[in-house]
Amino acid sequence: MQALPAPLLAAVNHLLGQASWAREKLAAFAGHSAQIKLPPFEAAFLIAPDGSIAAPAVDAELEVSISLPATTPLLALQGKDAVMRAARIEGSAEFAEALGFVIRNLRWDAEEDLSKLVGDVAAHRLVKGSRELATRQQQAAQNFAANLAEYFTEEQPLIARQVDIATFSTDIDRLRDDVARLEKRLQRLA
Repeated sequence: MQALPAPLLAAVNHLLGQASWAREKLAAFAGHSAQIKLPPFEAAFLIAPDGSIAAPAVDAELEVSISLPATTPLLALQGKDAVMRAARIEGSAEFAEALGFVIRNLRWDAEEDLSKLVGDVAAHRLVKGSRELATRQQQAAQNFAANLAEYFTEEQPLIARQVDIATFSTDIDRLRDDVARLEKRLQRLA
């Protein structure tokens, strides 16, 4: 069983260091180990007594397995919730629930880390500007996707519009009902 890479352990422990609530929740499971599977990679970690994570012993018994699909990097673009919906967690219910809760709610306080380098005011402005830029980029991506969809449904019809699909489905249902009524009439005549 391979442990999480040291840089990833350090990054997760840094995030846990910023969230005392998460360390408290995980400290209750000190000594428990879990495994993350993201094809083709598999890595394990151990909950330390202080609620941080560490490399497990070679012969450690895994109590929880978190399986992520190979499409996780693409799902990550849709947000943490999309990744969590696709994840399959198996093993100890209490430990799995605690891990899931921490993963869903753990956030990086970038402003705190940045303030140590550039000061509080500059860090606040940089983070605020980054969030605004990310929001604009997300809106631009949504606009681009909407424009592509409109182009392929209206100008270069390669994709059927939802309205057309709904109308077609209604027509098919109506035709099916008409054929059923006709069959019943024919049965009565025979």
